[in-house]
Amino acid sequence: MTPVTSFADRRVALFGLGGSGLVTARALVAGGAEVTCWDDSTSACEKARAAGVAVEDLHATDWSRFSALILTPGVPLTHPAPHWTVDKAKQVGIEIIGDIELFCRERASIAPAAPFIAITGTNGKSTTTSLIAHILRIAGKDVQMGGNIGTAILALEPPSDERVHVIEVSSFQIDLAPSLAPTVGVLLNLTPDHLDRHGTMANYAAVKERLVAKAERALIGVDDAFGRAIYARQAERGDGHAVAVSATGDIAAPGFVAMTSRVIAKRRAPQSDVELANIAGVPTLWGRHNAQNAAFAAAAAWLVGVEPAVIQRAVTTYPGLAHRMEEVGRLGRVLFINDSKATNADAAEKALLSFDEIFWILGGKPKEGGIEPLVPLFAKIAKAYLIGAASDEFAHTLDGHVSYEMCGTLDVAVRKAAADAASSERREPIVLLSPACASYDQFANFEQRGDRFRELVQALPGIEVTR
Repeated sequence: MTPVTSFADRRVALFGLGGSGLVTARALVAGGAEVTCWDDSTSACEKARAAGVAVEDLHATDWSRFSALILTPGVPLTHPAPHWTVDKAKQVGIEIIGDIELFCRERASIAPAAPFIAITGTNGKSTTTSLIAHILRIAGKDVQMGGNIGTAILALEPPSDERVHVIEVSSFQIDLAPSLAPTVGVLLNLTPDHLDRHGTMANYAAVKERLVAKAERALIGVDDAFGRAIYARQAERGDGHAVAVSATGDIAAPGFVAMTSRVIAKRRAPQSDVELANIAGVPTLWGRHNAQNAAFAAAAAWLVGVEPAVIQRAVTTYPGLAHRMEEVGRLGRVLFINDSKATNADAAEKALLSFDEIFWILGGKPKEGGIEPLVPLFAKIAKAYLIGAASDEFAHTLDGHVSYEMCGTLDVAVRKAAADAASSERREPIVLLSPACASYDQFANFEQRGDRFRELVQALPGIEVTR
């Protein structure tokens, strides 16, 4: 744990005790703060009480006694409307921050030079974060990985000059972290997402830009229009902190580029370019999108001093990430892929581009735009199997392009897709769960959805478990 000493001997309000909230409360108490917690969930409040944390209904309390509101990232700060705790905090003029901000303040206080790599973007964050951490571990570094992936940031060991924190950061977390200033800031890409929470794409992009604005070195993806605009703004500063990264085309040196499978660090003199890694034949990094992820990961590792030979060795041993292009089983010619983390069309596109002969399971709680952007890839789909709340909307988009079946639930979809794929005459049929939707209509999160898919697949008669 990282005790938070910046609020020692002060009172703070904390709302949201699920996920990282209880960890944050414990870290504040460990640092000497007096913390008053609340959550709309009775069970979450009881869990906090059992952990020895003070729980009090923040509706009725005197907010003038608090120095800050610590808000869990899942609670609306601005859109579609500020949460009631936000209004109360603003009425008394106290700051509203989150766990990433608390970590940043602790780092600034106890180890300001501690290596800190922060990763954000619309898609690829978790793969890039885990790949960076894997490379640094192979290089012999003391690595702490977490944030929006796996372990809450304040549950990690405290920052120190000998320890590297590799942290995935969501737009919600950035919104609550005004002093975020990593050693290396990584902005992968930007496509429409979470607009219900940010209002507009411009607002969403502006929040993401904050992660790289104060970074010592900023790796910025320039393969989309918003990324190019952010890079241009950051490069205008003239201090060299902004570095372009591309997986789709050549870029001006210095910068980093993925040329098919090779990751190249481009120098001002072309003859001095350095190959950092080659992902050809690495099964956990297939697909064009993973060339972008590998480019960022190799670049970040190189910027903190890892040699190319070590980067290459690490890339070839990368075990992959659950729920993102994860092989979960094979039944004869049929390969089953768990891509539950594809919660929007742009993420699902990466999987569809990686395969042919696809028996596609999709659906859930739809996001803005649905699957319309994926129409050009429908020729790759042998058949689609629709689940969840998006079924009718997606059926309308698929109609006339792709044969589909309304399955309702994941168990039905897996059973029917497996049978159709096995009986098809296709050479390498793929049963792909890549929902292009949030999971909240039927599952608590994408992890639960992916775990259920894996269980269903691995329960099929004759299945060969591949992971």
